[in-house]
Parts: sequence; structure tokens; C-alpha cells
Amino acid sequence: MTQSSSPIETAALDWVVRLGDPAFEDWETFAAWLESDPRHAEAYHALEADAADMATIIPAPVLTPVHEIAPPARRPARRAGWMMGAVAASVAALVGYQAIRPHSDPYVIQTAPGETRQVDLGDGSHVALNGDTKLTLDHADPRIASLDRGEAYFSIRHDEAHPFRVSAGDKELLDVGTAFDVTHEDGRLRVGVSEGAVMFDPDHARTRLDKGRALEFDERGGVVRLSAVAPDSVGGWRQGSLDYVGAPLRQVAADLSRQLGVRITVAPALLTRPFQGTIALDGLKEDPSRLAPLLDAQVRRAGDAWEIAPLP
Repeated sequence: MTQSSSPIETAALDWVVRLGDPAFEDWETFAAWLESDPRHAEAYHALEADAADMATIIPAPVLTPVHEIAPPARRPARRAGWMMGAVAASVAALVGYQAIRPHSDPYVIQTAPGETRQVDLGDGSHVALNGDTKLTLDHADPRIASLDRGEAYFSIRHDEAHPFRVSAGDKELLDVGTAFDVTHEDGRLRVGVSEGAVMFDPDHARTRLDKGRALEFDERGGVVRLSAVAPDSVGGWRQGSLDYVGAPLRQVAADLSRQLGVRITVAPALLTRPFQGTIALDGLKEDPSRLAPLLDAQVRRAGDAWEIAPLP
């Protein structure tokens, strides 16, 4: 840290303090500040790391009755310690706030394979859950959700002062006025945007996805892949169809299993074979073998499942 704080460091410290408040809502301004100069992100993340380190050694205060006491006279502070002292004071204040803030009130909504459900949130937003999906919401804050497993389509009433946030694994999506579909399974995250825009990982990568854009993220490798998508195909499972452009058959099988409620597996030799096309779901639950011509493969019974296997 330099002897005197720069304007960038001062602004970064202010953002560290503001983002530590659970009531913080000004995400778009924060994102714009980060993107306006690479030095902003560098300064913010450095101070954020300092604050996190201090938070681990500053215990939450014991709450006691407050009595007004005249503040003691202060000695002149040395400039060299100003920034770190401010971080420490900010962390202490935030730890105290965490001790008295209202508790969250989470609740879980789950669907079985083959079952779909729509949830109307108190803020006017709507979430459609595909089969075999687990979603955690919060009675105390209808503007947050966690997609623990499965697939959900979010139709969000935009509120610039309090944007909707969806977490999936260790990543977060931030609403920028949006309708979007999210799939989270087996360490992979897929996002497609049909209206408006979404910010992926707003605290770090800050990747903006506009209408007609899609993202795939591999949690194990940390790899992000961006692509184009037809907006009207996003969340197509709600209208009874699945659209793919080069998706591996293992993904197609997982989507079919979730939607149909019938377990679909893929022979090892075909797991990564790409598929392009549209699958109409009508009638497939009763007879998955109808997929065979479309997939250019066998679709045969294998115990309690159906297997996609190479042609003989």
C-alpha cells in the first residue's frame, strides 16, 4: 500500500464497505465502475482480500445496551496506516451488522423427473421448473434464488434498485431486465437468454449475456464457452421441444430424462457425439425408441432405462 491513498483506492474501499451490506442494491453502478478502468477491479479485489483476511480474526461483537459516551480526543493519524485502518474498521462494522441483521427464511421447491411446475414470486416474477429440479428461494427476499439442481426458466420483473440474483454452484447470475433459462447439473452450468440481459459472475468475470446469447461453464475446469442461440428456443421445453446446436449426446440424454421422467443413458462410445436438431417431446415418454432415426443411433431398453447406442 502506498503512503497516501489514491482516488481509485478510496473509491475501491467505499465499494468494499457498500457491498458488505446485505441490503446493497446498486449492482449496475458497481459493474459500470469496475468496467470503466482495469485498475478499478485490481484495487477492489486487493482490498476485498484484505477485508476477508481481517474478517477471519475479528470476532462478532457481544451485543450490550448502548450508552452515549463522549468520544475520546484523537491523536493525529499517520497517513501510512490510513487505508488498512479504514479496511479494519469497515470489517469490524460489517461483522457487527451481520450479528444483528434479520435472518433469511429459505424454502425449497422440488420437482420429480417428468414433473414441471411454475412458481409465482411475490415481486411479480415467475419461475418455471423443469423435471428433477431443486430450487431454493427465500421468504425474506423474493429477489434471490439458488438453483441447486436441474433446470429453471426465469421471467423476471426488472427492478434496477434491487436486481434479481440466481446462484448456481459458486457462480451467480445478475438480472439486467430478463427472461432466461438456467441448467445446473454434474458440475456444469448452462445459461440462455431470451429477453433482456444477464450478468454472469458479476463480482469477477462480469460477463454480460444479451438476448440471443448463451453460456456454458464447467465448474471443474473453470472453462467458459459463449455461443449464439435462437431466443425463441430458450426454455423450449416449456412448449414441448428441445433445440440443440452441436450438444453432446450425454447432454441430450440428461435433458430428455429430466423432461420425460424416463431414464435415458448413452453408451460410452457416443457420450460426446454432437447432435444438431430439434426434438419434439410429444409421445416420447411412451416410446423413446422414436428417437432412433433422429439421433442416427439405436434407442433400446436397458433394464429400467433406455440406452442410446451405436448402430450395429
